[in-house]
Amino acid sequence: MPDKVICMADENEKSTLDRMTRRTFIKGVIAAGAVSWTGYMYKATAIAAPGASSGSIERLITLNVNGQERHVDVMPQETLAQTLRNKLGLTGTKIGCDRAECGACTVLVDDVPLYSCSTLTHSVRGNKIVTIEGLKGTGDKLHPLQQGILDEQGFQCGYCAPGFLMAAAGFLKTNPNPTRGELAHGVSGNICRCQDYEKILDALMRGAQYLREA
Repeated sequence: MPDKVICMADENEKSTLDRMTRRTFIKGVIAAGAVSWTGYMYKATAIAAPGASSGSIERLITLNVNGQERHVDVMPQETLAQTLRNKLGLTGTKIGCDRAECGACTVLVDDVPLYSCSTLTHSVRGNKIVTIEGLKGTGDKLHPLQQGILDEQGFQCGYCAPGFLMAAAGFLKTNPNPTRGELAHGVSGNICRCQDYEKILDALMRGAQYLREA
């Protein structure tokens, strides 16, 4: 009798194994691994930051961008460039080097040019942020700096143009009638890889002239 019971058990086990396909086996392994990993991450977070809830940074914040209040979910380590491009859809702000060297990501924060790739979004709460999308002229006209770029054909590929424009716009707020050398110094934190810098300066000087005449 016991031998018969063992035999029936073996047959049931074999039947179960026959029904288990390779796909269901892999799914089971993945599911088990996901549960284990989730548990591990939860424990690691609890150990690393037992009091994180009391001192955590609020993620849902409000930013003043181009004159509008924008509500956005922001991670503590998120840069302003990432927020503007990925969360708010303002892709005119470019990311070049992503380490505060090329200036392609320049925006104005309270009229001061800043590299948005190295500025944490949480650090500019309550400040007025202006991107290239917010650089506008009166009515349907281009901003004087943009018109100067167009008239002088200041850029080739144009990838770095938004950064140059924002840097120049910020500089001209403090010095609206600069010499060529002063304006060159004002945008010296921006790099272009394909155009002649003399052409860029020609265009920005023309834009500065338009701005004074506006």
